[in-house]
Amino acid sequence: MNKRRIRPLEGNSYSGFESGDEHKDNSMTDLDQTTRTEMEAAAFRRLLQHLDEHKDVQNIDLMILADFCRNCLAKWLMEAATEQDVELDYDAAREYVYGMPFPEWKALYQKPASEAQLAAFEARQAAKKG
Repeated sequence: MNKRRIRPLEGNSYSGFESGDEHKDNSMTDLDQTTRTEMEAAAFRRLLQHLDEHKDVQNIDLMILADFCRNCLAKWLMEAATEQDVELDYDAAREYVYGMPFPEWKALYQKPASEAQLAAFEARQAAKKG
Protein backbone atom coordinates (compact mmCIF):
# COMPACT_ATOMS: atom_id res chain seq x y z
CA MET A 1 0.00 0.00 0.00
CA ASN A 2 1.34 3.40 -0.98
CA LYS A 3 1.15 5.88 1.89
CA ARG A 4 0.37 9.48 1.07
CA ARG A 5 2.34 12.16 2.82
CA ILE A 6 0.24 14.94 4.27
CA ARG A 7 1.70 18.38 4.72
CA PRO A 8 0.50 20.77 7.42
CA LEU A 9 -1.87 23.58 6.55
CA GLU A 10 -0.40 27.02 5.85
CA GLY A 11 0.46 28.82 9.05
CA ASN A 12 0.69 25.61 11.08
CA SER A 13 3.86 25.70 13.17
CA TYR A 14 4.08 21.92 13.41
CA SER A 15 5.76 20.04 10.61
CA GLY A 16 6.09 16.28 10.64
CA PHE A 17 8.43 16.36 7.63
CA GLU A 18 12.13 16.73 7.20
CA SER A 19 13.25 19.66 5.13
CA GLY A 20 13.73 18.74 1.48
CA ASP A 21 10.93 16.13 1.56
CA GLU A 22 9.87 15.78 -2.06
CA HIS A 23 6.40 14.43 -1.20
CA LYS A 24 4.82 17.63 0.13
CA ASP A 25 2.02 17.60 -2.45
CA ASN A 26 -0.90 16.87 -0.07
CA SER A 27 -2.49 18.67 2.83
CA MET A 28 -5.35 17.82 5.13
CA THR A 29 -7.64 19.85 2.89
CA ASP A 30 -6.73 17.63 -0.09
CA LEU A 31 -8.26 14.58 1.59
CA ASP A 32 -11.77 13.37 0.98
CA GLN A 33 -14.14 14.05 3.90
CA THR A 34 -14.38 10.39 4.95
CA THR A 35 -10.60 9.93 5.17
CA ARG A 36 -10.13 13.23 6.99
CA THR A 37 -12.92 12.38 9.46
CA GLU A 38 -11.41 8.93 10.11
CA MET A 39 -8.00 10.49 10.74
CA GLU A 40 -9.48 13.10 13.09
CA ALA A 41 -11.44 10.41 14.94
CA ALA A 42 -8.30 8.29 15.30
CA ALA A 43 -6.42 11.30 16.69
CA PHE A 44 -9.26 11.93 19.17
CA ARG A 45 -9.20 8.30 20.30
CA ARG A 46 -5.42 8.55 20.72
CA LEU A 47 -5.82 11.71 22.80
CA LEU A 48 -8.28 9.88 25.07
CA GLN A 49 -5.88 6.94 25.35
CA HIS A 50 -3.03 9.30 26.18
CA LEU A 51 -5.07 11.02 28.90
CA ASP A 52 -6.10 7.62 30.25
CA GLU A 53 -2.45 6.59 30.44
CA HIS A 54 -1.64 9.82 32.30
CA LYS A 55 -4.32 9.99 34.95
CA ASP A 56 -1.84 11.89 37.13
CA VAL A 57 -2.41 14.90 34.88
CA GLN A 58 -5.22 16.67 36.69
CA ASN A 59 -8.01 18.52 34.93
CA ILE A 60 -7.04 21.77 36.65
CA ASP A 61 -3.52 21.43 35.22
CA LEU A 62 -4.98 20.99 31.74
CA MET A 63 -7.18 24.06 32.28
CA ILE A 64 -4.23 26.14 33.46
CA LEU A 65 -1.96 25.15 30.60
CA ALA A 66 -4.34 24.57 27.68
CA ASP A 67 -7.72 26.00 28.73
CA PHE A 68 -9.48 22.65 28.28
CA CYS A 69 -9.88 19.46 30.26
CA ARG A 70 -11.50 16.04 30.08
CA ASN A 71 -14.89 17.59 30.89
CA CYS A 72 -14.49 19.96 27.94
CA LEU A 73 -13.85 16.97 25.68
CA ALA A 74 -17.08 15.40 26.94
CA LYS A 75 -18.98 18.63 26.22
CA TRP A 76 -17.47 18.84 22.72
CA LEU A 77 -18.45 15.22 22.14
CA MET A 78 -22.01 16.08 23.15
CA GLU A 79 -22.00 19.04 20.74
CA ALA A 80 -20.79 16.77 17.93
CA ALA A 81 -23.53 14.28 18.76
CA THR A 82 -26.14 17.03 18.60
CA GLU A 83 -24.82 18.09 15.18
CA GLN A 84 -25.38 14.50 14.02
CA ASP A 85 -28.86 14.34 15.59
CA VAL A 86 -27.60 11.77 18.11
CA GLU A 87 -28.76 11.94 21.71
CA LEU A 88 -25.83 11.80 24.12
CA ASP A 89 -26.11 13.05 27.68
CA TYR A 90 -23.27 14.55 29.69
CA ASP A 91 -22.82 11.56 31.99
CA ALA A 92 -22.52 9.16 29.03
CA ALA A 93 -20.09 11.50 27.27
CA ARG A 94 -17.95 11.81 30.41
CA GLU A 95 -17.97 8.04 30.90
CA TYR A 96 -16.65 7.66 27.34
CA VAL A 97 -13.94 10.28 27.87
CA TYR A 98 -12.90 9.06 31.32
CA GLY A 99 -13.26 5.35 30.50
CA MET A 100 -15.48 4.85 33.56
CA PRO A 101 -18.27 6.70 35.35
CA PHE A 102 -16.98 10.13 36.37
CA PRO A 103 -17.71 9.73 40.12
CA GLU A 104 -15.58 6.57 40.11
CA TRP A 105 -12.72 8.29 38.23
CA LYS A 106 -12.92 11.28 40.56
CA ALA A 107 -12.73 9.08 43.66
CA LEU A 108 -9.78 7.11 42.30
CA TYR A 109 -7.68 9.76 40.57
CA GLN A 110 -8.71 13.35 41.22
CA LYS A 111 -6.67 15.08 43.88
CA PRO A 112 -7.76 18.24 45.67
CA ALA A 113 -6.46 21.34 43.90
CA SER A 114 -3.55 22.98 45.64
CA GLU A 115 -3.51 26.68 46.52
CA ALA A 116 -0.95 27.19 43.74
CA GLN A 117 -3.15 25.43 41.19
CA LEU A 118 -6.20 27.44 42.21
CA ALA A 119 -4.22 30.70 42.01
CA ALA A 120 -2.84 29.77 38.58
CA PHE A 121 -6.33 28.85 37.37
CA GLU A 122 -7.79 32.14 38.63
CA ALA A 123 -4.93 34.05 36.97
CA ARG A 124 -5.61 32.23 33.67
CA GLN A 125 -9.31 33.07 33.86
CA ALA A 126 -8.61 36.70 34.72
CA ALA A 127 -6.17 37.02 31.81
CA LYS A 128 -8.85 35.77 29.43
CA LYS A 129 -11.17 38.56 30.56
CA GLY A 130 -8.52 41.11 29.69
